[in-house]
Amino acid sequence: MGRRRAKRGAGRGGMAERRYRAAAIGHTGRGGFGHGLHCAFRGVEGVEMVAVADPDPDGRARAQAEAEALRGYAEYREMLAREELDLVSVGPRWLDQRLEMVLACIDAGCHVYCEKPFAISLEDGDRMVAAAAAAGLKIAVGHFHGAYLPGIDRLKRLLDGGRIGQLLELHAHGKHDHRGGGEDMMDLGIHLFNLMQYLAGDALWVSARITVEGRDIEPADVHEATEPLGPVAGDRIDSYIAFAGGVSGWFDSKRHSVGVNERYGMEIGGSEGIVSLRGGSTTDGLMIYPYPLWAPARAGQRWQPLDLGPPPEHGGHYLAVTDLIDAVEQGREPICSGSDGVKALELVLAPYAAQIAGARVALPMVDRRHPLDVWRGQR
Repeated sequence: MGRRRAKRGAGRGGMAERRYRAAAIGHTGRGGFGHGLHCAFRGVEGVEMVAVADPDPDGRARAQAEAEALRGYAEYREMLAREELDLVSVGPRWLDQRLEMVLACIDAGCHVYCEKPFAISLEDGDRMVAAAAAAGLKIAVGHFHGAYLPGIDRLKRLLDGGRIGQLLELHAHGKHDHRGGGEDMMDLGIHLFNLMQYLAGDALWVSARITVEGRDIEPADVHEATEPLGPVAGDRIDSYIAFAGGVSGWFDSKRHSVGVNERYGMEIGGSEGIVSLRGGSTTDGLMIYPYPLWAPARAGQRWQPLDLGPPPEHGGHYLAVTDLIDAVEQGREPICSGSDGVKALELVLAPYAAQIAGARVALPMVDRRHPLDVWRGQR
């Protein structure tokens, strides 16, 4: 792996049998290190945090101290060339830098852990996935409100074990804040799309209605997000997702709705009950309605707290990084791989394609360009 080709360990339990040299790429003022990805390797057994790269001297010094890294670099390409690295986190939230940073890491022989969303377009996502596969390297995507949500593996086992009967439907809700609609879907809804696919498997097709002030969107409504996340449109989005096995999924986001952050999450519906997951946490606000019929007025039928056991010891970054290392050592894909990041992004972009076409869109999408770029004549 990488250029060091050190001996393999024996899975997650044997990580101490070899040392991994890790580093982080960020850019203060242009997406920073995302949601703390420079600290993702801290405390992980068998990992030495070698360096951080950030062109901003103050940001670099701060990140180096927080990550407990040995060295700091102004230019990430210099860091990749000088240090013999195995693992690199690509942190900037801004997607305009994502493709070149990830490809540079792969070219240097490094496995990658990167911030979500994975890519600005399906084209870019496909390029990164293909490059990693050709090099025999792994990519993990930081959906820590998705497949890497602490405790979500226990919830999945509970659902797979029939706690609410047969899985029937997933109702996901964005934050409904000032970004409500297109930007909310790209920034936060994408976590939920990853979680939906983790629970229900691959999606088959998508339909949607996307509006601005109650009317269907037009090309003139397409605009750039407040951060470089690519083009977005709509102040309200309602999409329907058909999953394999007959499971139905919905996503909604409306700008400035009542409740805002309290809406963020998902209801998981089964033939014998419902689970409510709110706020991106399995420890706070996880509730179950363990009855086959919605009848809140019936005596004794009330929502109940759902206990998944002791709170997880570690957060989402730790789970993602240890899973990435285990994937490297076991020769499998990470739980949330680059391919999974592309599939989650596809559930962001397919609603636009469906709205524009006035028809449902089959997955995977044949046209990998961003549908809003095509619609407004830029591609």
